[in-house]
Amino acid sequence: MGKKNSRNTKGRIISAAWELFYEQGYDDTTIEEIIYKSETSKGSFYHYFEGKDSLLSSLSILFDEKYQELMNVIDKNMNSFDKLMYLNKELFKMIDNSISLDLLASLYSSQLVTKGEKHLLDHNRIYFKVLKQIVNEGQKRGQIRDDISVNEIVKIYAMCERAFLYDWCICNGEYSLLDYSEKVFPMLFYKFKK
Repeated sequence: MGKKNSRNTKGRIISAAWELFYEQGYDDTTIEEIIYKSETSKGSFYHYFEGKDSLLSSLSILFDEKYQELMNVIDKNMNSFDKLMYLNKELFKMIDNSISLDLLASLYSSQLVTKGEKHLLDHNRIYFKVLKQIVNEGQKRGQIRDDISVNEIVKIYAMCERAFLYDWCICNGEYSLLDYSEKVFPMLFYKFKK
């Protein structure tokens, strides 16, 4: 029970922080505002985070939560290729609507120069587990090519998503991430459909 409560506390802090970052901007958001909005304590905040900067890497946790939420509502009988396209669409819709371009760019730039853990590449994330599950299911159902390993397909899928996000950041969000990915992502990934 203690573990679940600690995950809830950390999750509340992360959710509150990213909501405030989106509404007010990263620089204009204080730790005190994050604590107040998350209904936690200063001690809880510093138990999980060294400071506001360490919240940047928590964006991957928000992405994982979105994938887990989507897996709870997705049609189990949907074609596995279509599931992958659906997850991409819903994640990019979330990013378009609630993640600041500057913060996303900061996350990506921090992952380029970090000497420590690269959160976006952590294969223990829910993100990678969900993708592996769907690709594996798709191969068994004959919907996704099985002459390429699950891990390789997942790696390419994740690489394509990061490429879209990176391009969107360097283009200063001059186009809708969702609209563009809905048109182009299926074309890039179509080779994996059986």
